[in-house]
Amino acid sequence: MDLVSTYKNRNVFITGHTGFKGSWLSLWLSKMRANVFGYSLQPDSTPNNYTVSAVGDLLYEETVADIRDKKLLKKTIEKADPDFIFHLAAQPLVRESYNCPVETFEANVIGSLNVLEGLRELEKPCSVIMVTSDKCYENNGQVWGYRENDPLGGHDPYSASKAAAEIAVSSYRQSFFSKELLDEHGVKIATVRAGNVIGGGDWAKDRIIPDAVRALSIGETVLVRNPNAVRPWQHVLEPLSGYLVLAAKMSESKNPEFCSAWNFGPFCSDECTVSDLMDLFCKEWGCANWNHISLSNAPHEASILRLSIDKAIHKLNWSPRWDLYEAVKRTTAWYKEYYNDDRKSMQDTCFADIDAYMEG
Repeated sequence: MDLVSTYKNRNVFITGHTGFKGSWLSLWLSKMRANVFGYSLQPDSTPNNYTVSAVGDLLYEETVADIRDKKLLKKTIEKADPDFIFHLAAQPLVRESYNCPVETFEANVIGSLNVLEGLRELEKPCSVIMVTSDKCYENNGQVWGYRENDPLGGHDPYSASKAAAEIAVSSYRQSFFSKELLDEHGVKIATVRAGNVIGGGDWAKDRIIPDAVRALSIGETVLVRNPNAVRPWQHVLEPLSGYLVLAAKMSESKNPEFCSAWNFGPFCSDECTVSDLMDLFCKEWGCANWNHISLSNAPHEASILRLSIDKAIHKLNWSPRWDLYEAVKRTTAWYKEYYNDDRKSMQDTCFADIDAYMEG
């Protein structure tokens, strides 16, 4: 698709624009000359991609606030008058959800409903992408990929909150933005479930690549909790491209099929264990230095998770462009460039990755 023609000069409202995925999405949309309105808390780590890539300089307008502030969020959405909404604001970490379970449910469920309430009062056509997680599925340990119609669930508070958000969004879509009445209200809502993303600019705690970067950048050994866990790793631009393609198709079509749940992940051949990912990442970094650390009383984390992306391939004509090696190569190069000169703005480096991705 010609995404530039879809988003150029259009108003796009992004929640969570200071986060890892949100900052990359803001960069991409700004590059396509969209009017980007951001709504988010301050970045939750130092450094962070929002700051080091000077994302704020590119925005049409931004609001620093909590997604749980229903009144302010409504007012901000109304002022932005969006043609598109991408809702990414969340408490995004599994292990943190054990420490703050109530806050996790508040941010991920009530925050999502606050966005939909703002949309309900907007009373104008809008294409909406509600970002949840691949962990929203009831993980029964199956070795094949979860499909969009598989049961929702969640052992930990984070996963359960994302499953609950999916149910809440579905309820609002059926109650207030019926697919049968698209011609009347023009509001099109989809939920998206992505795999584990990697890429430059992520310094969140308890994520494997940021943990590795922090250690390797100061010459320490990378400590790995669950080396045998299998995850659907992908570069951050992969799911973002899926979100952008889906929202574009929603805006240009009255097909209610787009207003549903979608998986965006890698091909099966690029799924691997944490240990395989670390071997590849450390080799690219130039230091094969990681060790397994066994933690007593560690909180539960699923041992295997795979996604089926058949629906996106056949219904959206979307598919991943970068294999695992390319994703790791570009991720490593981004961080090494940053640490070679940590005062440099990384905006051009992000744009170079986006250009390379768009060129295929």
